[in-house]
Amino acid sequence: MRWAEYPELDALIRQGVESDRSWADIAADISNTVGACSAEQARGRWKRLRQLPSNAPAAGDPVVDRLSEADKAIERRQVTQLRHEVADLSKEAEELRRMVGFYDSARLTPLAHETWIIRPGSTGHVGLVVAQMADWHLDEVVKPEEVFFLNAYNRKIAETRMHRWVEKVATLPRDYMRGFKIEGLVIPATGDLFTGDIHAELKESNEDKLLGSLLYWMDPVISALEALGREYKGNVEVDAVVGNHGRTTFKPVFKGRARSNVEWLFWSVVRDRLADRKSSVRVNVSDSMDLNVPIYDRNHLITHGDQFHGGTGIAGAYSPLSLGQHRKGVRQQAAGQDMKLMVMGHFHQFLDLPGTIMGGSMKGYDEYAFGLNLRPEEAKQALWITTPERLKIMTMPVELQDREREGW
Repeated sequence: MRWAEYPELDALIRQGVESDRSWADIAADISNTVGACSAEQARGRWKRLRQLPSNAPAAGDPVVDRLSEADKAIERRQVTQLRHEVADLSKEAEELRRMVGFYDSARLTPLAHETWIIRPGSTGHVGLVVAQMADWHLDEVVKPEEVFFLNAYNRKIAETRMHRWVEKVATLPRDYMRGFKIEGLVIPATGDLFTGDIHAELKESNEDKLLGSLLYWMDPVISALEALGREYKGNVEVDAVVGNHGRTTFKPVFKGRARSNVEWLFWSVVRDRLADRKSSVRVNVSDSMDLNVPIYDRNHLITHGDQFHGGTGIAGAYSPLSLGQHRKGVRQQAAGQDMKLMVMGHFHQFLDLPGTIMGGSMKGYDEYAFGLNLRPEEAKQALWITTPERLKIMTMPVELQDREREGW
């Protein structure tokens, strides 16, 4: 639309504004007079009309003055907002400049540091391998279908895992530890070698009766120890305590606890049979429920762990273990045999903690743990390296469970 051809439209627009009509109504009036006009075109003409000096309204026009003040208020608010935005952007720009300066300083400032020299490896160190025999539960049967196929266990699987244990005890330190001489092997046997028949369900489901199990496993255990004796050049020592599953009493006892347990008998016969065979493997069988074993002048307390009650809560074995470790430590101090490391089993978990190591189990997850909804843990045994200078320089659990190899 050519506004110059219709000067009367300016008066029409002014009249509409003074009457507080909407821009849509003003545009409709213009459209009815000269032709199509939109609300935006009418509003734009009004803005230009106010800026033209020749057409400027007389001073003191109340409508124009009122609109001008309103527009000024809007503009002031917009200016204030823009100033705030500029201030915020200025702060961000300053922060970016500071960060760029810091980065340039860190990247370009010459480094002044000493040259570290790593000394060549030494071969003058010595150490011992400690491989725990924890909770083997020989001749117990775990059916995989009863534990969601998390584990299986029977006599055949136990033999497979025993072979794997011997192999890994021999090869893991040799393959993964370099730079020091291995002086020998210590085997803490922390109990529950046999699953026993202390519960009616075990009597019904075990591979054999308890005495039959003792006779069957005598030869495999002796063969395993002799194989390790050859690997470690005759420097192998077994330190054995009894567990709770091998007891011959209905309830756990404290008087005569070791001698009333078939594990004490088993290890005593193994000791004598090895001596008869002129084996260099030494077996120490404890007449107590615990056994103090000095290794590099540090006392290792060997215990099964069934004296620590609990372990099925959210904290697992940590709660009974903390209390039991404290009580054992107090007793050991009173006996003048401070405990540097407590070696235990019973809970079928592998834990490597300050002052304590829990050796896992060969049996692995079973129906009892499944029924209590305990965290599944695969079959494994603790193994670590100790030196004259350090209690444990490396811990490497021996993983025993191999579903494909075991055929379940």
